[in-house]
Amino acid sequence: MPSIPQAGSPKEISSPSNPHVKELAALRRRRNRQNSGVTLVEGYEELDLALRAGVRPRELYFCPALTGDSDPRDVLARAAERGAALFSLSRQAFDKAAYREGPDGWLAVVPDIETDLSRIEVDETSLFLVCESVEKPGNLGSMLRTADAAGVTAVISANPVTDWGNPNVIRASKGTVFAVPIASADSEEVRRWLAEHSVKVVATTPDTEVLMADVDMSGPTAVLVGSEKYGLSDQWLAGSHTKAKIPMFGQVDSLNVAVSAALFTYEAVRQRMAAGQR
Repeated sequence: MPSIPQAGSPKEISSPSNPHVKELAALRRRRNRQNSGVTLVEGYEELDLALRAGVRPRELYFCPALTGDSDPRDVLARAAERGAALFSLSRQAFDKAAYREGPDGWLAVVPDIETDLSRIEVDETSLFLVCESVEKPGNLGSMLRTADAAGVTAVISANPVTDWGNPNVIRASKGTVFAVPIASADSEEVRRWLAEHSVKVVATTPDTEVLMADVDMSGPTAVLVGSEKYGLSDQWLAGSHTKAKIPMFGQVDSLNVAVSAALFTYEAVRQRMAAGQR
């Protein structure tokens, strides 16, 4: 393991072959992230939101050549106050460490995201978004941004394909993965948990005559969306309290899963606002 400097005293790294840079590149792989119990946060906006959400970075890397005119002292001070080791990287070293094109000069190693379903609380106004086997990080990230904006209680990944710590999920979510409660579990555990907490389960599918506006989602409700290719499985469709669809008048019968999730989520929000719950 490479040596870690004391928090608050940035260590300069100029070589792309530095052990820290190699470790950052290795953390792009899911297995390495899981084995290390950490994930990566790249980008100023994502890092700023993570810090505001209470995340305590283990290491913070910044590249003065890429941070532009922004003053990095605030982010550095907040990270250092939480015990983060600070590193100043050359442009060449940061380009090797960064996982996205056009980096802005900010990259942090943070503890893995908590995903235990049992920690999620339920009350009379809870609204959950359950994603079954959603594969694309961009879709998961978009749903997290919607969930944050709409005040969703939690986003639950059933039979997860992509981990919440995927750097592209964090990027697509703009860091809201740290602000919205999340959980992961197999479908059977999620179904059992929803039943135990008396949560109404609404399955999204085009194969029904019921419109989403005609479904009461003012009480404890879970909106279910399925995988990009197959939609919801037969088990989820059969086990739901009701099935509902988005009204559509064109040639296609379905929308992108993140768009569908957003429309259903905001229909639930509309109903709750009309009932004086928001």
